[in-house]
Amino acid sequence: MSRSERATVSLAATAAFLTRATYCPSMKPAAVEELIESNLEDAEASVTHARDKHDEDHLAATVVSPVFEGLPLVQQHQQVYDALDEHMTTDIHALELSTYTPDEYDELEADQ
Repeated sequence: MSRSERATVSLAATAAFLTRATYCPSMKPAAVEELIESNLEDAEASVTHARDKHDEDHLAATVVSPVFEGLPLVQQHQQVYDALDEHMTTDIHALELSTYTPDEYDELEADQ
């Protein structure tokens, strides 16, 4: 299974979990970035609105951290959820995640 296919499967599982959660969609992308970067070692996060700026409920995050080295994709995503703590069930409705080690991200950037 390719990384893209695994991400889609993981995203579907995340969406199923989040639709059951109680939430108050109030977190701005910059606040989510700050939480991830402050709670996940050496992380660089970029968070945007997943659909458009008028859809504040759906966020997309790209997170690069050496912490992900050797971890399966699901565990990488769990690291991000842990960094966001209770905000995943109270302040964030949906979060699309793309996680990379620094080497993976450098390869991705080089291919573009």
